[in-house]
Amino acid sequence: MENETQNYNDYGAYFAPLRSSDGVKMLVDGLDSADLAVIPEHWLPYTAPPASAHTALALLYCFFTAAALIGNGLVIFIFATTKSLRTSSNLLILNLAIFDFIMMAKAPIFIYNSAMRGFATGALGCQIFAVMGSYSGIGASMTNACIAYDRHSTITRPLDGRLSRGKALLMIACVWIYATPWSLMPLLNVWGRFVPEGYLTSCSFDYLSNTFDTKLFVGCIFTCSYLFPMGFIIYFYSGIVKQVFAHEAALREQAKKMNVESLRSNQNASAESAEIRIAKAALTVCFLFVASWTPYGVMALIGAFGDQQLLTPGVTMIPAVACKTVACIDPWVYAISHPKYRQELQRRMPWLQIREPDDNASTGTNNTTNSTAPAATA
Repeated sequence: MENETQNYNDYGAYFAPLRSSDGVKMLVDGLDSADLAVIPEHWLPYTAPPASAHTALALLYCFFTAAALIGNGLVIFIFATTKSLRTSSNLLILNLAIFDFIMMAKAPIFIYNSAMRGFATGALGCQIFAVMGSYSGIGASMTNACIAYDRHSTITRPLDGRLSRGKALLMIACVWIYATPWSLMPLLNVWGRFVPEGYLTSCSFDYLSNTFDTKLFVGCIFTCSYLFPMGFIIYFYSGIVKQVFAHEAALREQAKKMNVESLRSNQNASAESAEIRIAKAALTVCFLFVASWTPYGVMALIGAFGDQQLLTPGVTMIPAVACKTVACIDPWVYAISHPKYRQELQRRMPWLQIREPDDNASTGTNNTTNSTAPAATA
């Protein structure tokens, strides 16, 4: 801590003439020694961003927060209070909505910091912001992997692949247990630490300190919290897509042998089959996970093992925004297109004008009216 404060003093002495003569405001101006102790040296030489950048990010986060809290709040409320939706598969969706809700419940800290143009909530606010982000980010990624397993098991083994309630609850417990050490170790400074990043208005784990412990921590958390769940998601969903297209090909071949246009006599010719909708939603899930978390993972690797000069305050805010975006989109992808969920929303909130038709063919019974329905996809 003394070394970091001394480093800041050295930087402060170096930039003091610049500030006094040219009026240049530095990123760390106005911070006391306690705040400076938790800020990586990498951010010390940078000038403060324009006020318009803080304002734009604050407004963006306000929109994200409203969209995520309303969307995920509706998912949590409807799934938790509707008995027909409390299936084993939907417990995983409910858990994902909880993590996404937590992800954006911490956004007021960021918005306040942005409104105050800096590290306004101090070290305490930083730790709260970071530990909530760690739990929600890691928990959501592992929950996505669990949902992918459930969908794969249900679709590829329709007779015996149904997820039991006990197994679903066990998977949820394991997800929370898995996220705990990666969240508490930096919080307690056992391994790694939580520090401000970018404009010093958000916080995450330290990926900029040039120490062996930091590099090892970044490598381990990248592998365990990004590579593992992404590998599971891609593996399971690729299996679903293969199964869906094999099934569709078999149906087309059988229809050709019977000299009929389609075996799906109970469906409108223009309507997509449930299987095709599942395949599309599966690909969307993979894309969302990769697109939202890959930039942050790459940034952390660059900070720990690459050229840190690439990571300016403005650049590092982009991956942080990408991570928040998925929390806003998830409820729409995972649940809002869910037929049963839409029917319940229609019943409770008719002013939304959802107009979801009633089930005309309960082909999925209890387990897969929610789990083989396309919108419950992971």
